[in-house]
Order: sequence, then C-alpha cells, then structure tokens
Amino acid sequence: MASAAESPFIGEWKLDASKSRLPDEMKIQNKGANKYAFDFGGETETIVVDGSEQPGGYGGTVLSVKPVEPGSWIVERKKDGRLLLKATWKLSNDGSTLTDYFRAFAPDGSPGLSMDYVYQRAGGGSGFEGDWQSIKETMNSPYSMEVKEFQGDGLSFVVPSQRTTKNVKFDGKDYPNEGAGATKGASSSIRKVDESNLMMTDKYDGKVVATKEIRLSPDKKNLTMTVHIAGSDKPNVFVFERK
Repeated sequence: MASAAESPFIGEWKLDASKSRLPDEMKIQNKGANKYAFDFGGETETIVVDGSEQPGGYGGTVLSVKPVEPGSWIVERKKDGRLLLKATWKLSNDGSTLTDYFRAFAPDGSPGLSMDYVYQRAGGGSGFEGDWQSIKETMNSPYSMEVKEFQGDGLSFVVPSQRTTKNVKFDGKDYPNEGAGATKGASSSIRKVDESNLMMTDKYDGKVVATKEIRLSPDKKNLTMTVHIAGSDKPNVFVFERK
C-alpha cells in the first residue's frame, strides 16, 4: 500500500448491533470442596468460589466468584486493585440457561463495554457446572471504531470504548498495542489480501490469540470484521456502517 491516505478503510465506523453476532462459550467444572475450574477461552483458572480474590490466568489479574443467592454468582476480575470487569450470573429455575450481565470498566473506572449474554447448557452438569454456549448476545453500550493513517504507509485502528489503538504497517512485523486499555505484551500485524480485504493477526506474548478478516462492501459503506479467536469454533462477526 503506497499511501495509507488513499486507503478506503480510513474513516469512522459505527457498529450495527442488529447485524453483528458475538457468540461466546465458557466451561465450568466442579472440582469439589467449593472449588471450580473456569475456562473462558484461554487458560483454565481454578479458584474457590467464596468471594475472595485469587490469582487469575490473564496478565497478572485476580479473579473472584461470590455466591450472592441461590442460582446467582458475581464474578469480578481486577488488576493492581483496579476493577476490570464485573459479571452477574443468574441460572434459570430449571438450570438449562444462564444469563450473564457483563460489564467492563475503563482504566479511570468509567463504564466500558456492556453486554448481556444468554447461554444454554450443552451436555451434562448441574448448577453452574457445564459447557455453556451463548444463544443470544445484546450489546448495551455504543461501539465504534476509527481507522486512521499511521506514519504514512500504515493504519491505526482505534476503539475509544476499549481505550486501545492498534498501529500496524504492511511489512509483516508485529507492533505493540497502545492506549490505556491495551494489555501489556499484546501486539498486532496486518497484511493486504486485496483492495477490499485485510487480514490482521493479534498476539499475546508472541502467541497468536486471534485473526481478523476485515472486509469492505463494494460500495465502501460497510465494513465487516470476522474475528477468529484461538480455541473457539465460532467467530465473532462485527458489522460496521460508515458514519
């Protein structure tokens, strides 16, 4: 790409939640003695469900899970004393579905991403134990992305609600993610497939965690980002319309 200023991807993009799909899966195993193993799609984290903060598996975070009433848990993740996310889980009376009110927070403590998930149990298990696959995802917070020129021959992908910026060039190199919400050790690279298609690769500590197919519609008014997360069979599909 001779000049990023000529790139048709540059612009401000607003998510069309009605056309997007963000499937999720989580696996919970009862290990006995009130200890559970949680797999949110990365490293398995095994903690005691008593509300106390215990070492997590993500970048020096701590995880806590607190029962607040029968069929309801509150899940929190923190780092350096700062609340990163809070989720309230509620089981249906028959135990077949789990509703997750997921709330993420910005570094200054202000509200970030807000999602409501409804999961359905796949296979066996009782209570919170089981393989949970989402059947409905509702995004409550506005979600937008801006694509800008980066150093003349690259692109910047800025997500204000996540306080992250991915600066990349078409040279095959990994560039560290920036911004207050960026995870230390996270990086991205990008390559051009053709004039309307890009492929981004996200890594954490050098290991691929996701690949993103970024496609423009023929009229350049819509952008579709299909995210393939490592270890997940179902991609997330973000459909944006140009502002």
